Amino acid sequence: MPHAWSPESWRAKPIQQQPEYPDASHLARVEQTLAGYPPLVFAGEARELRRQFAEVTQGRAFLLQGGDCAESFAEFSAAKIRDTFKVLLQMAIVMTFAAGCPVVKVGRMAGQFAKPRSAGSETIDGVTLPAYRGDIVNGIGFDATSRAPDPERLLQAYHQATASLNLLRAFAQGGFADLHQVHQWNLDFIANSALSEKYHQLAGRIDETLSFMRAVGMDSAPQLRETSFFTAHEALLLNYEQAFVRKDSLTGRWYDCSAHMLWIGDRTRQLDGAHVEFMRGIENPIGVKVGPSLDPDELIRLIDTLNPENDPGRLNLIVRMGADKVEAHFPRLLRKVQSEGRQVLWSSDPMHGNTIKASSGYKTRDFAQILAEVRQFFAVHQAEGTHAGGIHIEMTGQNVTECIGGSRPITEDGLSDRYHTHCDPRMNADQSLELAFMIAETLKQVRR
Repeated sequence: MPHAWSPESWRAKPIQQQPEYPDASHLARVEQTLAGYPPLVFAGEARELRRQFAEVTQGRAFLLQGGDCAESFAEFSAAKIRDTFKVLLQMAIVMTFAAGCPVVKVGRMAGQFAKPRSAGSETIDGVTLPAYRGDIVNGIGFDATSRAPDPERLLQAYHQATASLNLLRAFAQGGFADLHQVHQWNLDFIANSALSEKYHQLAGRIDETLSFMRAVGMDSAPQLRETSFFTAHEALLLNYEQAFVRKDSLTGRWYDCSAHMLWIGDRTRQLDGAHVEFMRGIENPIGVKVGPSLDPDELIRLIDTLNPENDPGRLNLIVRMGADKVEAHFPRLLRKVQSEGRQVLWSSDPMHGNTIKASSGYKTRDFAQILAEVRQFFAVHQAEGTHAGGIHIEMTGQNVTECIGGSRPITEDGLSDRYHTHCDPRMNADQSLELAFMIAETLKQVRR
């Protein structure tokens, strides 16, 4: 039997991917301050997402999870949040209307500040400094002051997350997500693309449907004028996460109120590690990144540790293999989980296994490989008779040039035009919408 859990029991476990703060007392003071702040989300909201995850697990809905690779302090703005929200709405409506499938919308927003790194330090021209771990930890500038981990950044991340959540809630519930405004969700910079025309044709069909509903007196449902939208981030900095653990007054159970959903990365899913220990005790729906190195028996032990009650809404396994590894590694994991009778939500992360370095030196992703991994993810599920539950992507509403390819192809030479990411390359709105149409067609065929 596992030992007793508490919000701080993770501190007795070995931990990976943590910054080394130069002043431990300063960090402790900031943690105490954070623990006294209001929560960012509420337990009831996390329970509702868990209920919706159960619908996805059982094949009655589809999960769309997307947003920035790492949120930035410098680029924080209402326009950026609005445009990413717009693209997610577009993607969701394409999937919902074209495939007849409810879509659960979760943003990598309002908390996705920290990033794991392949090395703890970085060397340039003979100078070695701590690696950039996201704005919540240190600065991206390559100098000793910027790269020193600063606890005050935890407070800035909280305040930015608060403002982001306020705006997202206003967008979701205040009329912006009204289906009667579906034409207005299109972004200016894709207005003349073939995808834009395809989207407007779909929007026209939605207008006709709404007109019919209005004519027969069925136009009053609140779902037509507002939407549910949830937030998620990787639970990497556990001192930050612990500060937002609250005991729910209705159920007496513990929730991490920094986000509706949290996930464990492929680098921090050790069974005896601090991240698994922390996550097993909170009641939020949670995710685990599943890479090609994961052994099927180890995956079952992870599932049983994190979801001992085998609840269908609890655990999202986020498959991130790479387009050249899905067929070789994913089926054995899927078969093992099925044969053991474990109920999990399977979603595809087609981004992290497909990162390459362009000849120009830029880190990028080939959009064709992203599409290929998603197609293979669906194909494996079809072959095994299981549900492809969702998609987990890094994307933005900005007109960036970070991933090569797409219907309006970005070349390696064109990456430098608008390469703005602080960490990993993201799909732009055009590429995200193209992916949504492909998924919608696949879902339609599967559901038939």
